[in-house]
Amino acid sequence: MTELTQGIFSTAKGIYKNNKGSILRTVIYTIGHFAIAIIVLMSVADVSFAIALTDAIVEPLANAVWYFLLDKFWASKAKN
Repeated sequence: MTELTQGIFSTAKGIYKNNKGSILRTVIYTIGHFAIAIIVLMSVADVSFAIALTDAIVEPLANAVWYFLLDKFWASKAKN
C-alpha cells in the first residue's frame, strides 16, 4: 500500500470513528428519503419510475449532506 493510500484510509477511519452516530443516522435517513421521494413523485406528480428514481437519488444526496452538517452543528451545541 502506498503512503497516499494509507493516508486516505487512515483519514477515513478517523472521520468514521469521530462521526459514527451522525453517519449512521444520515445513511438511514437517506435510504428512507429515497423510498419516500419515489412514492410521492409517482403518486403526486404522475411521473415514470425512471424519472422518480433519478430525482429520488439526486435530491436526497444533497439533503444528506445538509442533514449531516445540521446534525454535527446540533450535537456540538447539545454538549455545551
